[in-house]
Amino acid sequence: MPTALLLENLHPLATQILQSHGIKVVNRTGALDEDDLIAALDGVDILGIRSKTTVTARVLEHAPQLSVIGAFCIGTNQIDLAAAATRGIATFNAPFSNTRSVVEIAIADIISLTRRLTVFNDEMHAGVWNKSATGAHEIRGRTLGIIGYGNIGTQLSVLAENLGMSVVFYDSAEKLALGNARRMETLEELLEVADIVTLHVDGRAGNAGMFTAEHFARMKQGSLFLNLSRGFVPDYAALRDEILAGRIAGAAVDVFPVEPKRKGDPFVSELQGLPNVILTPHTGGSTEEAQEAIGQFVATKIRDYLTTGSTTLSVNLPNLALENTGASRVAYLHRNVPGVLAKVNQILAAHDVNIEGQLLGTRGDIGYVVTDAGSDVSADAIAELTQLDETVRLRVLD
Repeated sequence: MPTALLLENLHPLATQILQSHGIKVVNRTGALDEDDLIAALDGVDILGIRSKTTVTARVLEHAPQLSVIGAFCIGTNQIDLAAAATRGIATFNAPFSNTRSVVEIAIADIISLTRRLTVFNDEMHAGVWNKSATGAHEIRGRTLGIIGYGNIGTQLSVLAENLGMSVVFYDSAEKLALGNARRMETLEELLEVADIVTLHVDGRAGNAGMFTAEHFARMKQGSLFLNLSRGFVPDYAALRDEILAGRIAGAAVDVFPVEPKRKGDPFVSELQGLPNVILTPHTGGSTEEAQEAIGQFVATKIRDYLTTGSTTLSVNLPNLALENTGASRVAYLHRNVPGVLAKVNQILAAHDVNIEGQLLGTRGDIGYVVTDAGSDVSADAIAELTQLDETVRLRVLD
């Protein structure tokens, strides 16, 4: 019976899906540091995490039984994907399941900051009645600048436009503008026209520190700033200075360079105590609906990989799915060098194995062959395949 270790309070539906397919599930509430994770992965085939657990090459080196990782979130920068691929460990994430939740909190933050609801709320709780329209605006007619026009950025673009906002966006890749959104050629061009600037970039290393003090200084007087993407992207010290100077009128931040690993751990940020600033504990995608959808999506991907060899939407292995023929299936991960497929077929033919279906896919240094055999694949044939110099991992799926 394969064993799954699920960390960081994953939705119970993930446990249900895995258990229903004969998988033993061990749940732990918080994240684990490197040494604790290595110890916990002894005898584990499946690892499920969210964003707080870092899976390094060292962790993978000490987890020879691990065959699949599920990132129950959008980002995968907490996982050494190349090291996982080299060891034949498939990795899946949930690129779409919490998009709506992040977009909705972005809209809520924009309205709250534009209407200065944070200031009014603090004053009311302090017993101060300060009915005033000063500094409070409608979002209709204001310009939203979206940095990163992916799944979240595009959906935010559509909803913001439906609320009467003008939308401009900047993305380093070519992206199709939706509705009346306008693409800006440079980030600086966006900052010159946007009343609200919101970050929705991914976690690739090149995005670290991309939004600098110079970028904050170029934002419009009285503009607003949101970051619901990655904590290491903007210079928060520079943001603090601009807010205290009155140039930036407010901010909403959901992600931080250093975040507590467990619920209840202390949190410290230079943005605490600032006026018209909303701080949330990395909950942009944390709605019950999103977490249920993520639990179902990733657990299903893990199940399909274990039972059929499907790597559709894997973030680190060749993506392929061979239609089920009902035959015995050999799933063979190998180094991507010429001639491997010929070697595989020669071995199968030498052992009188008739091939009923076969797919080959490659991705970088890794190749993946899924073969359906019309007869039993003998232990000798499996041994020969395993002993090939190019072999990374081989599984026989009945």
